[in-house]
Amino acid sequence: MCNIGFFAIAAEHLECRFGGCLDFDWTDDQLSLRRSAVEFASERLVRGVTERDREGVFPRELWEACARFGLHGMLVPEAWNGAGQDLLSAVAVFEGIGYGARDNGLVFSVAAHTASCEGPLSEFGSEAQKDQWLPRLADGSAIGATGITEPDSGSDALGLTTSAVESHGDWVLDGSKTFVTNGPVADLFVIYARTGDSGFAGITCFLIPRDTEGLTVGPPMEKMGLRTSPISQVYLDRCRLPGSAVVGSVGSGAMIFNQTMDIERLLVMAPAIGVMERLVERSVAHARERTVGSVPIGKHQSISHRIADMELALEAARLLLYRAAWHRMRRGIATRESALAKLAVSEAYVECCRSAVQIFGGYGYMVEYELERELRDALATTLYVGTSEVQRNLIAGLRGLG
Repeated sequence: MCNIGFFAIAAEHLECRFGGCLDFDWTDDQLSLRRSAVEFASERLVRGVTERDREGVFPRELWEACARFGLHGMLVPEAWNGAGQDLLSAVAVFEGIGYGARDNGLVFSVAAHTASCEGPLSEFGSEAQKDQWLPRLADGSAIGATGITEPDSGSDALGLTTSAVESHGDWVLDGSKTFVTNGPVADLFVIYARTGDSGFAGITCFLIPRDTEGLTVGPPMEKMGLRTSPISQVYLDRCRLPGSAVVGSVGSGAMIFNQTMDIERLLVMAPAIGVMERLVERSVAHARERTVGSVPIGKHQSISHRIADMELALEAARLLLYRAAWHRMRRGIATRESALAKLAVSEAYVECCRSAVQIFGGYGYMVEYELERELRDALATTLYVGTSEVQRNLIAGLRGLG
């Protein structure tokens, strides 16, 4: 006989832990947004990807097309010409974009622009900063980039040494940043610099327009994957900024960065869910059509089980991503949840791409089938926005370990 009291206590515990009833249904509006995203990406973000990837070309015209679709302004409030969508809706849209598109580099550039540049500005910027930049960032006429990583402080993001010294009401910045996504094409840089001691409160966030004297952007860096997403170093040499360039308040940079990362982990991983779903479907179709000795390869357990594992990894990663977005919307912070989601999605994504290549055999290794590019692009996800090792450290640290 079932113990009603036990289940009532369990339900109360879940409600307390997760902040409300768990609901896995999308609204009609969210489903419509995702369908629109798939349709747009399938029509506009597919052709010419192989050539752009080979040459490492950033497609500015497609960047502008994404802006017209509303992708850039997804999380920007309506007061600044954005769509004002909630985080779950944005995740649904970026997932749909990932499913429909083939240009993973461009999609990554858009997600980074949206999360790490528009995000801090929307949440912590002054009214003047928002008025000046948010409408342009939302409509695609300005491109944003963020500088946190330095040559000697990669995974230790808060161990940065770029300095900002106050001088007659201004700030003078010196240092360098590396692996700056969108750096070669950016109009605005969100730069984190040290304004105090080595502690958490010693970092400040600054807005720096590209034409600011003392800011120099290095040449594009060549990458294994995501080759349509430009990346570079950024150098600061006696770069003088007015006091109004500070985002939030002096010393709040680490807090801004940490809260921004909660959202960035989710937005840059959402397209991977869409890509994985597409690869599962391609693998199923291939396993049905490809025969060996007149028998479809999908009849072989080694293939069918590999596809089952792909689907298992996809659905587990998807649920962790949705739950993290749901938690962030209700609690305002989701460091543990977003770290779990980022770790799960990125590692599932790499394995899914590897499995697709293996299922397609020699064809999967050919450029024509585009799976080798999917794998090259996927490998970056275990590195950017915090490596898999950093996510594990973060998760363990929040449990009082490490």
